[in-house]
Amino acid sequence: MKLCATIFLIFLTLLSCKQGEEGSNDAFAKAESEKKEELATSQTIAQNDYASYGATISPENTLTKSEIAEKYASLAEGDTAVVKFQAPVNAVCASKGCWMRLDIAGEEQVFVKFKDYGFFIPTDTDGGEAIVEGKAYLEEVSVDELRHMAKDGGKSEEEIAAITEPQRELRFMADGVLLKSE
Repeated sequence: MKLCATIFLIFLTLLSCKQGEEGSNDAFAKAESEKKEELATSQTIAQNDYASYGATISPENTLTKSEIAEKYASLAEGDTAVVKFQAPVNAVCASKGCWMRLDIAGEEQVFVKFKDYGFFIPTDTDGGEAIVEGKAYLEEVSVDELRHMAKDGGKSEEEIAAITEPQRELRFMADGVLLKSE
């Protein structure tokens, strides 16, 4: 009889401890949930200013045009740098929106493609602001590719025929893009 009473008391003690833990876990979970909601709300407010394409990215901690120009200046052929920057859109593929050119410092432009050809942007994006996140690199671009891009960009036959030499270009493979909403 004493053994049954002892086992019963031990069981009750364990049960009451378990309920106490659940209560503290509920309070912890509620605090974590409130933090996540607050963060999501602030990100939603920031995201509402932008249309998002590709991977989800945030507008925070972006490099400026001059900072990305410095980053490209420090790259050697074959180097890559994972970065996020903001710049004005100069041109977009007129066929599908499968690439764009962004203006950075001076006359320099960055040619942006989208990772795995997995997403496109609207073809009427010229003149807007974009934030891109991904890999910056340098590339020697063939005459054939330059002509193809000129055709996609809506250049005339004379302008396309004038392309006769490969060029070294600032390139970017974007995982995600934010376009400023108007």
